[in-house]
Amino acid sequence: MKRLYYIVCLVGLTSTICSAKIDLVTLPTRDSVQLTIYNSADLTLARESRSLVLNQGTNQLQFSWENTLIDPTSLEMVPKAKMDRIDISSLVFPPRVQNLGLWQVQSQISASVPVEITYLTSGLSWRAFYMGTLSPDELSMDLKGYVRVTNNSGEDYENAQVRLVVGRVHLLDDIAELARREQPYGSPVQIEKALQGGGRRARGVIRELEANMEAPALAERMTAKEIEKRGLSEYYLYTIEGTETIPNGWSKRLLSFTAESISVVNLYKYEQDRYGDSVIRFLSFKNDADHKLGRTPIPGGQLKVYRDTDADHHLAYTGGSTFKYIPVDEEVELNLEAVADVKVEPVLMERQTENFRFDQNRNINGFDEVLTYKVTMTNTREIPVTVEVKRNFDIVYWNLSRTDFSGTYERIDQDTVKFTETLQPRTETAFGYTVRLYRGTRQEDWRNYE
Repeated sequence: MKRLYYIVCLVGLTSTICSAKIDLVTLPTRDSVQLTIYNSADLTLARESRSLVLNQGTNQLQFSWENTLIDPTSLEMVPKAKMDRIDISSLVFPPRVQNLGLWQVQSQISASVPVEITYLTSGLSWRAFYMGTLSPDELSMDLKGYVRVTNNSGEDYENAQVRLVVGRVHLLDDIAELARREQPYGSPVQIEKALQGGGRRARGVIRELEANMEAPALAERMTAKEIEKRGLSEYYLYTIEGTETIPNGWSKRLLSFTAESISVVNLYKYEQDRYGDSVIRFLSFKNDADHKLGRTPIPGGQLKVYRDTDADHHLAYTGGSTFKYIPVDEEVELNLEAVADVKVEPVLMERQTENFRFDQNRNINGFDEVLTYKVTMTNTREIPVTVEVKRNFDIVYWNLSRTDFSGTYERIDQDTVKFTETLQPRTETAFGYTVRLYRGTRQEDWRNYE
């Protein structure tokens, strides 16, 4: 599915005569193509290298983007050799012809000349996803990262070098809309005049992208495909080793990285006001060297976690989570959703009111509400688990007047206390606590008490 063509015309012949007299000849096969695909916008920078056979004098190169999402306002061609003897003078969009541009090339020689064609296109995208395999004791995890590249641009890209960019780019124009215009600039004009409008903005994006690509590289060796990762001023660049053929309408999964036996922390949280009666499992790790990571940021994506259950490495699905971009040296805590094998059940055992206060009309305007709870925690798993129980109160004037909790507890904010305990395999334990809530004018006494 090739969209690019060229014709060579003698000096003095118009493009219309050339079109009538000479059959369109397919451009020589791409020598190489490089795709830089953003994930924060529908934007890809394509850079193609081809060898053109030029005659001495005026040559015309025809470019067609029909049925593709190429933005014609971003087209640019540069000779890569004999530059002092070749002048690419203009790009013209003929009237009453859609999806077609003609480059005027003045050559002082007859020769085969390598050129580079760059343009912006949409319809190419990528996303990251991950697979984690927990060890049997769930203290460590093997982590594999993948990227899936999808091509809906209308153009096949054979043996392309693929570069993936994490970061945001500000677009003044939507590339797909520019690609679908009946005329590139609304009327058939030469590129020099058109640069006063959208073309300048499109080329400005290309030059910004190209400038950022010159930042120093930080190489990381990977198994399978190697991905070179490069820090940029506003973006982060992942370059996939070798080349990939990505036909239009296809998606391709590529291995990004592997990290073995990274330390992880499992924590089971219960907070009735936030999660209802469910216990939620969380998995956390840090993107740093101590966790065999930390060389580059980790793109946001979806993680599916499995557990290695036996010596034959059978896997059991544990849970999944979607996360955002993880910078270097930052810790991430992933919500693996509700579980059934760890339970927390709080029960109100007693409620009392005391220490009443009255206004001058003998109406109650303050009192203490004393609540006594029993909290039962159950672990039906074959491994120890750490459980965090948070209890929220409807006012900030309170204190725990009695507790028989064997673990640790602390007041973590004005209306919340947190209990943390490690439960042994297949055990059930319970603890009680009494909280005193100071209502109305009794809040003055709470301040004195504190």
